[in-house]
Amino acid sequence: MDLQQHYINGAWVAPLSDQTFPVLNPATEMQIGSIILGNQGDIDRAVSAAKTAFTAFSRTSKAERLALLKRLLVETQNRIEDLAQAMSFEMGAPITMARDAQADAAVGHLQGFIAALAAQDARETLPNGDVQLREPIGVCGLITPWNWPMNQIALKVIPALATGCTCVLKPSEHTPMSAAIYGEIIHAAGYPAGVFKLVHGDGATVGSALSRHRDVQMMSFTGSTRAGTAVTKDAADTVKRVTLELGGKSPNIVFADCDLEDRVTASVLECMYNTGQSCDAPTRLLVERSCYDVTLQIAKRAALGQAVGDPTQAGDHIGPLFDRIQFDRVQAMIQTGINEGATLLCGGLGKPDGFETGWFVKPTIFADVHNDMAIAQQEIFGPVLVIIPFDDEDEAIVIANDTPYGLAAYLQTGDPARAERVAAQLRAGAVHINGGGFNYGSPFGGYKQSGNGREGGAMGLEDYQEVKTLHFG
Repeated sequence: MDLQQHYINGAWVAPLSDQTFPVLNPATEMQIGSIILGNQGDIDRAVSAAKTAFTAFSRTSKAERLALLKRLLVETQNRIEDLAQAMSFEMGAPITMARDAQADAAVGHLQGFIAALAAQDARETLPNGDVQLREPIGVCGLITPWNWPMNQIALKVIPALATGCTCVLKPSEHTPMSAAIYGEIIHAAGYPAGVFKLVHGDGATVGSALSRHRDVQMMSFTGSTRAGTAVTKDAADTVKRVTLELGGKSPNIVFADCDLEDRVTASVLECMYNTGQSCDAPTRLLVERSCYDVTLQIAKRAALGQAVGDPTQAGDHIGPLFDRIQFDRVQAMIQTGINEGATLLCGGLGKPDGFETGWFVKPTIFADVHNDMAIAQQEIFGPVLVIIPFDDEDEAIVIANDTPYGLAAYLQTGDPARAERVAAQLRAGAVHINGGGFNYGSPFGGYKQSGNGREGGAMGLEDYQEVKTLHFG
């Protein structure tokens, strides 16, 4: 692919910048391409095109936008394998997982937004007789991460297009291939010139230029809490709307009354999924003390059974971390856990046998962890699970909520009443009970330092809309 162009005003054009950035395959450490990082001028050009296009696109009818979304669905389905292959190469997702989850998100979220838009009333009469209107907010700046490239692009670009906004996308500079393919998909679907723009770049330059730009009315960011704070500060002077989906350190409460073999095994594998590079991964396993010893045995067996392998090969193995910097961070956190005195149940420092090349890590579990340890409080973003015992339900809830994050929580119990009772007290945007998974069309987002706003479905549309009321005399 020719990645050294940006998509502006309906065409692939040469950037104004000439600063190159290598794109690496994390499994081989080989360069597979390069992009040109944009600058302030590239953002100014993109935002200007978006501002011009907004005048006409914001006036399109819901029927017109639904028709475009349905064409986008067809074009996306035609390119699913291309998206999967791109993400496997650029961020190391095993190809089976890249097809079944990473690329599937482009279709699943689109279908969810089509249903939400079809059901939404843009005009509503309130009980007091006033009329409430929903209108597109304007030009939107969208910044997406490398760990779930298409999932996050779909959750931001699609609602912008669905509501009549125009947008400028800055994907992660580490995963530009899937983003460029998505730009081709949008072009093929027939969206008017200027409605969607793609500018490659880093956060410090392009991300900040978008966040500060006076003609951008909204910023939607997914990434680290540190970077989300920077986006918020950059956006403050122009008082634009900011939605954030940030980090997590999700608790997973295991009560003795659940099917331990099934639920603990699944919990370990869920933590390791995507090589642990998911913001809502269940990375803190809180275990009732009466079943603690048997849980450790099951968890260790599950982690030792988690294969590590070549991302190009089909199967349920995990791949590498996405780059050297992340590998070094995870190794440092594993060393921190050892230094803190946690029991290393399995895994540990270094690469798995046979994987000297590539940023592969061992599936790792620490037991006998206290919730005030760094490995229990800080997001590691690798296949590292910490196990913490608790004595009773009240203590489990206190430990679960003792975190600066609140993106997701997980709960394993055979008692439906307990499930409801405990879930009601967990400070998290989603609670997964006995293996219940996220469904397209539901809102996704978190409490506390995990961000604000919700992505997906009806609430995901509302983040891109302003509300106007009409008062008739």
